Amino acid sequence: MTFKKTLLASVIGATLTGTALLPSIASAETLRIGYSADPETLDIHEQLSGGMLRFSHLAFDPLVRWTKDFEFEPRLATEWEQVDETTMRMTLREGVTFHSGNEFTADDVVWTIERLKRSPDYRAIFEPVESAQAIDDTTIEIKTSEPYPLLLNLATYIFPMDSAFYSGETEDGDDKGEIEKSGDSYASRNVSGTGPFIITDRRQGVRVEFERFEDYWDTETEGNVSRIELTPISENASRVAALLSGDVDFIDAVPPNDLERVREADDVNLVEVDGTRIIGFQMNEERVEAFQDARVRQAVDLAINQEGIADRLMRGFANPAGQFSPEGYSGHNPDLTPRYDVERANELMAEAGYEDGFAIDMIAPNNRYVNDAQIAQAVANMLARINIDVSLRTMPLAQYWPEYDTRESDMAMIGWHADTEDTANFFQYLSFCIDEETGAGQYNYGSYCNEEIDQLVTEADSETDLEKRNEMLREAEAMLYEDVGYITLHWQNLAYAAAEEVEIEPVVNALDFPYLGDLVIDR
Repeated sequence: MTFKKTLLASVIGATLTGTALLPSIASAETLRIGYSADPETLDIHEQLSGGMLRFSHLAFDPLVRWTKDFEFEPRLATEWEQVDETTMRMTLREGVTFHSGNEFTADDVVWTIERLKRSPDYRAIFEPVESAQAIDDTTIEIKTSEPYPLLLNLATYIFPMDSAFYSGETEDGDDKGEIEKSGDSYASRNVSGTGPFIITDRRQGVRVEFERFEDYWDTETEGNVSRIELTPISENASRVAALLSGDVDFIDAVPPNDLERVREADDVNLVEVDGTRIIGFQMNEERVEAFQDARVRQAVDLAINQEGIADRLMRGFANPAGQFSPEGYSGHNPDLTPRYDVERANELMAEAGYEDGFAIDMIAPNNRYVNDAQIAQAVANMLARINIDVSLRTMPLAQYWPEYDTRESDMAMIGWHADTEDTANFFQYLSFCIDEETGAGQYNYGSYCNEEIDQLVTEADSETDLEKRNEMLREAEAMLYEDVGYITLHWQNLAYAAAEEVEIEPVVNALDFPYLGDLVIDR
């Protein structure tokens, strides 16, 4: 099968990697962005997060990417076919070069897949991949250990890296390809992708600057942004004010209480998108013995008014959730809804022997999710009604992820978007029993473990009868709902705003990865 060629977006590399910049684009324009946060690192395999995937779509290109309608669009892979039930063959785009000047070949895809399988954050979802082999410079074969219906979904995560650039040792004798969580590795400071932009200056937490890559392969894109200035503005009101005053051209995460103000502003466009990111909390069973009791976990869930948070704090800009899967996902179970009941929550606390409650520490970011710090404070107040005394600390994302990784608090907020657009991804990362060898449960902060649920989801992942697979995933959602392995709050909607001449609607999507390489500014 052959697929239609289209456009892309990718940017972000740290130390300059060479090659000329500034292609001859008609009416080249500068885009000034005010995001709630900037990339935590330049190593795209170090941290699996929305911010890093945004970055990946700037400095790199995926093999395939999602369209607005959740179809697969060819990028660095132009064609693909299922050779047998465990082998997919992909044809790669010719004439593509990395920012370093190195030619893109199948060897780079193989190297990238092998690195993904070593990444603490990615290896769980790449476990089904048994091997990748370069047949020739423009052909690869990817083999799975069993029939796996989501291989193209996984290909949206494969942003080929420049294997020659990342191979070898630094002057200090360190491996250039090493993945170091929250560390100072070569890959966290240097970048060579195939994307439309190259980083020219980066000051973490202050500013990131990009210029268009002169040799970018996608000559058919209408995107005319030649330069990007990205300033992290974590405070909601300041971010909105920066747009309305003309200090920036484009912002993300317009807060619910400012939607009407932005909507009515002159010369500004607001784009709202139904989101699929689940926002919730994890209870640390390693630190709090009470959380090992399902009755206590159920009490915590029952004490939280998800609908009240969505209505009052989110001003309707969220959909209350009783499960991981939003409507339309394979495992969405319509029977699972929020169940706020403080009276029953107190009864369960008493049954479990915790009528007098206990004290916990809670952490949450204050610039990652919409109204994240306010939501955390509301949840802390709600838990007080069942005698759980919460000491809450909130912090910027750059400090939050390293602290989250230590798992040294009692309860933590996390949001998750299943970038494979599939239910199993939620389970594999947020609730699977932790397995450091396979990477399962990489973001299971609470060390929750239910082997029966894990087995069901694992079996579903190799089930090629899609209706049977969906039924298995719906059952897994029901089991987690009863066992409360994760506290679901809501699916967060998305809102972007931009100056009128910045045509953001075609490039934003429910994935929360704007394809800025395709952005048109019509001044």
